[in-house]
Amino acid sequence: MSAEATTLAPLVLSDRINSMQESQTIAMAKKARALAAEGFDVINLSFGEPDFQTPQYIKDAAKEALDQGYTLYTPVPGYLELRQAICDKLQRENHLSYKPENIVVSTGAKQALVNVVMSLVNPGDEVVVFAPYWVSYEEMVKLAEGVPVPLVGSLENDFKVTAAELEAAITPRTRLIMYSSPCNPTGSVFSREELGAIAEVVARHPHVHVLADEIYEYINFVGEHVSIAQFEDIKDRVITVNGFSKGYAMTGWRVGYLVARKEIASACEKIQSQITSGTCSIAQRAALAALLGGRSSADEMVTAYHRRRDLVLELAQDIPGFRTPTPSGAFYVFPDVSGCFGKATPEGQTISSAADLAMYLLNDAHVAAVDGGAFGAPACIRFSTAAADEKLREAFQRIKNSVAKLA
Repeated sequence: MSAEATTLAPLVLSDRINSMQESQTIAMAKKARALAAEGFDVINLSFGEPDFQTPQYIKDAAKEALDQGYTLYTPVPGYLELRQAICDKLQRENHLSYKPENIVVSTGAKQALVNVVMSLVNPGDEVVVFAPYWVSYEEMVKLAEGVPVPLVGSLENDFKVTAAELEAAITPRTRLIMYSSPCNPTGSVFSREELGAIAEVVARHPHVHVLADEIYEYINFVGEHVSIAQFEDIKDRVITVNGFSKGYAMTGWRVGYLVARKEIASACEKIQSQITSGTCSIAQRAALAALLGGRSSADEMVTAYHRRRDLVLELAQDIPGFRTPTPSGAFYVFPDVSGCFGKATPEGQTISSAADLAMYLLNDAHVAAVDGGAFGAPACIRFSTAAADEKLREAFQRIKNSVAKLA
């Protein structure tokens, strides 16, 4: 056979995949692992993953599920017992009344978010995305052929969008609003008054829905978590997404869920039935045990996250060029690092952006973080505080030393 005959034909990928960006958090984690594989001592603060193990009672429930024969396909929207437990949780903790028919359990909260966007957004529809935002929001909207409209909250307002700013951004083409609270990447938490004002704006625009990402609900340092679905005037147009990865340290289990009016939940179930079908049976039984076991393990983790936040804020305040707001939740700090722009590294490279600084810190300090451009805030860098105290001390001392070399 000739060489010509074995030549591969040109590969033509879809426009959809060619236009999609790789998740920058995953991309930076890859770079950190590659550097570590070369023998460097890399402290990875790029990934949004608890450093705690899943509580033992949840692991035990998974083992019992295997022994009890939970090894078959599951209903697409999830086991009825789990959906009822989610309803009970929503009533008990969020003062929201729903039925199992309003719940769709998914393979992680990320799938729930995509299900909603694909169910509601038509080509050309606008989706207002509160920024800074989680890295995947914009790509989800683009996947649905919608038009993401980033709405940037100011650092002076803890990066939170105001009701007046939202009102000015809504057009006849606006279909959906997406936000997270507590927020990834900023840690900002919307108050009852702030969400009430936003709900009043949404109420005046009946063609607009709200997608509220509450995956960090339990990691809250200000006390009250408020769901925008609590505002009765817009409840039918609110879709709430949550899951088990952050509050219960169950990242690898991949269990999330959405809560919505029946018609929207059914649409999301329809999409899921064609893509993944039901979520893993063992993981669902573990999630059920998590809910039935209460919040004590989650509260213990939050105590540690709160302590680590305070530790990192103390360490970061001494770093020249960093302006670091105080996060009210989640496990990140998100400093504005524009004070470092225009300076040069010892090798003579000018730091022109947060991306430049993040790469410099990876190569010089061996600390991995994610530049804020991935979150719609190009002047910032996100550092995870989901690491042991001694790791955080070492990481920020390295960062301080590296920044001191800039001139």
